[in-house]
Amino acid sequence: MGFLGVLLPIFGIFVLGFVGQKKFQLDTKSISTAALYLMSPFLVFRTFYTAEFNVNYFYLFLFTIVLCLSLILVVYIISFFRNYTVTETSGMILASAFMNNGNYGTPVIFLLFGAAGLDYAIILMVGQQLVMCTIGIYFAAKGSPEGNGVHSALKAVCRMPIVYGAIAGVVFKFVNIPLSNSVMEAVNLVANAAIPTIMITLGMQLANISLKKIALQKLSISLLVKLAISPAIAFLLSLALPVDDMVRHIMIIVAAMPTAANTTMYALQFNTEPEFVSSATFISTSLSLITLPIVFFFVL
Repeated sequence: MGFLGVLLPIFGIFVLGFVGQKKFQLDTKSISTAALYLMSPFLVFRTFYTAEFNVNYFYLFLFTIVLCLSLILVVYIISFFRNYTVTETSGMILASAFMNNGNYGTPVIFLLFGAAGLDYAIILMVGQQLVMCTIGIYFAAKGSPEGNGVHSALKAVCRMPIVYGAIAGVVFKFVNIPLSNSVMEAVNLVANAAIPTIMITLGMQLANISLKKIALQKLSISLLVKLAISPAIAFLLSLALPVDDMVRHIMIIVAAMPTAANTTMYALQFNTEPEFVSSATFISTSLSLITLPIVFFFVL
């Protein structure tokens, strides 16, 4: 029941967005833009500003980056043999290389390992935020039909306020710039609104999807990469790092998390296969009810 207690509120927010879109036919991209450009920078700033850095950050950041790049390599290999376009490859990367270790993974780790595990889960969440707001945005922009490949992708990363929110958070942290209670309260208000808005946007996007248009074979490959290959790679990486058993277990479990909801926002913003990425996010989250207990059985 504890695991369902974590998952059911997540699905509840998806359903809220789904029902709202069916009822009111809202402009999904406008809400996605507000979440991406106005709310998420404050969430990333707060994450980096309040995080307590230590030596474990290096290993966990390294793990996050290497895992992401390994999954991207896997997708490129698959795309090469299946002759996917740049847009299809970028959509596959968004659906396969980024895990939901924030509003989903962190509560699960806390449920399994308590306060000690939560500290490491937060470290991994910070690393994933950094990877998503750089590498994730890069591939979302690269796969955009309106873009011109690598050049437009790099420009998109440079003009994303999320990136500058992360930089500002690190600078404020290490220069020890204090923020007044009223300013921090305002930051918290906007930051706290980011994740539920992203999740509502995902539910809205799911309401716009036609199941007849979903490429089931491509979706199956993406789910296999995200839910099976990702934790397998994480297991190998964890053996190569000087971390204790609990951290190793957390690495593998986090890698088995479903696709991050943020990827839907990126896909919508840059029109990089938004229906496919949204479907992968929702279905991987649904399947995690089955796949995560299997991972727990082998890891714990």
